[in-house]
Amino acid sequence: MGPSGSGKTTLLTTLAGLLPPAAGRVLVGGVPLDEQPELRAGLALVFQSYGLLSLLTAAENVEVALRAAGRAPREAVRLASEALERLRVSKFADHLVEELSGGQQQRVAVARALALRPRVLLADEPTAEQDETHRALVLDELLAATGDGTTLVIATHDPEVAERCDRVIELRARAHRRQSRSTR
Repeated sequence: MGPSGSGKTTLLTTLAGLLPPAAGRVLVGGVPLDEQPELRAGLALVFQSYGLLSLLTAAENVEVALRAAGRAPREAVRLASEALERLRVSKFADHLVEELSGGQQQRVAVARALALRPRVLLADEPTAEQDETHRALVLDELLAATGDGTTLVIATHDPEVAERCDRVIELRARAHRRQSRSTR
């Protein structure tokens, strides 16, 4: 958790292996991340800018990620449909990205990540474009994934989102400030 400019996005992209650390190394289990390609294969990322492909429909954006992960075409269609339904954007499945609101695009991006059933899910401000009802829905779905064994890391500046998390690490001016456990 932290304000804009505190390094939340930089931290997530570094954890994902998309950005090399400015100093030091990223270790997972004591082994450098770049020596563990299997970890990156089990990782999903919800980008703050959504990362949707504008030439594809909402459903195709989810399906293409599943196909890239090795899912069969029919299974990709089924899993995409289920994920879009859970995030309440199934009625927009055949809409191009430009036809969706920012909140709908964000829920499609979350659906894409959840459909992959990743071991690790990194979510950068996954509720920033949501109204109160949909913010609760997105958080419920993300937190439900932890019950299925997914490790979830959320970057947020929203105290209500942080309150629902098991652990909060506060970033200020790109420096670790404090850790706390949620009392939920």
